[in-house]
Amino acid sequence: MTLEGWERYYAIVRRIPRGLVTTYGVIARLAGQPQTARHVGWALAALHGKKANTIPWHRVMGVKGRGHAGISMPSDAGGKTQRSRLAKEGVRFDAKGRVSLERHGWNGDD
Repeated sequence: MTLEGWERYYAIVRRIPRGLVTTYGVIARLAGQPQTARHVGWALAALHGKKANTIPWHRVMGVKGRGHAGISMPSDAGGKTQRSRLAKEGVRFDAKGRVSLERHGWNGDD
């Protein structure tokens, strides 16, 4: 996917309300490309500088079991930043480090 295609993902991620999370797969589905969840991850990992501050990348998580999402970043520092930002927004993690999608999930409804 080209960078222009990634802009479609970024536009969707910007719509995620504060205090809610979604998964890479939901972003891909909303972009009309349900088989590209991995591409969503690549697009978010490519964010740097000012653009990274305008896109709430921390609200996108990986699926971690039925009805849950979790941090799936390879870097401990990035994972800590993501968790800290979500906690400041009121997102709660369970003992396994997962977030309930029933409680905090966003599926594209504005």
